[in-house]
Amino acid sequence: MKIIKLLTLIISFFFILLPYQAIRSEIIIMSSCDDKQDEFLKNEYILNLDELIMTRNYVYKEKTFQKYRITDLSVKKANTYVRNIYKEDGKILTHKHGYPQFYTQILFEIGKPEIFIKTVLNDEEGISKISNCKKVEKFKNES
Repeated sequence: MKIIKLLTLIISFFFILLPYQAIRSEIIIMSSCDDKQDEFLKNEYILNLDELIMTRNYVYKEKTFQKYRITDLSVKKANTYVRNIYKEDGKILTHKHGYPQFYTQILFEIGKPEIFIKTVLNDEEGISKISNCKKVEKFKNES
């Protein structure tokens, strides 16, 4: 009887001492995004701020698909790509893509529907708007 009480006390003690931490995730879905250069049937960005991953899903319209298909036979009509992201000064950026002297990043401003591309060439920085999303949804999940 004493062993059962002792085991119950030890188990209860561990549950009290173990820190309780809720699992949270924040996901932002930016969809119905236009583009200054190309036309899409679907163009969406999913930002998982918990895992620090951006997933872009897009489907070209036929005219845009044929434009790229002429020069590159590996182009697919429906595409998905994933990039690592990080937060800096109220902005979300993809990791640098390119070389140290020349690289690009996709830039999102938190709470805004615009998407920008940041281009750096020999420490000269340029930022251009590449898209505007009609629908921005934020999801917070706690479990």
